[in-house]
Amino acid sequence: MPDNIWWIWMILAAVFVIAEIFTAGFFLLWFGVGAAVAGVLAFLGLGPAWQWGSFVVVSGVLFALSRRFADRFTKKQPPGIGADRFIGKRGVVLEEVDDVKSTGRARIDKEEWRADSADRETIPEGTRVEVVRLEGTHVVVRPLKDK
Repeated sequence: MPDNIWWIWMILAAVFVIAEIFTAGFFLLWFGVGAAVAGVLAFLGLGPAWQWGSFVVVSGVLFALSRRFADRFTKKQPPGIGADRFIGKRGVVLEEVDDVKSTGRARIDKEEWRADSADRETIPEGTRVEVVRLEGTHVVVRPLKDK
């Protein structure tokens, strides 16, 4: 390899860092750092095995550490936050829920939602229902059993 291969590593490092600006998450940044370390080793005259080894090791270690750090400080959304708060809630059908006709509206708490039937059966207007899950902007409901 030519003695001035270090500048190729530095260009590669710059490409990774610039590409990181246009992507989500810290994925490409660590490859940029690894390429920069490999470039420094190439500048110091170390051979291709040292360059590639440092690139792989530095990039891999930084990537693994950043994932662990992110997982530690990023909390999963607890249940009952956002639209998921409607799961298990009860409401009433305002417009007959018929999956074949693609009709159905239900009021859950004070909000009106497009509704689908959990068991694909028609649910008449006025029926009390429970939200089983959400699918996009629709609640999936099932009729409550009278006790």
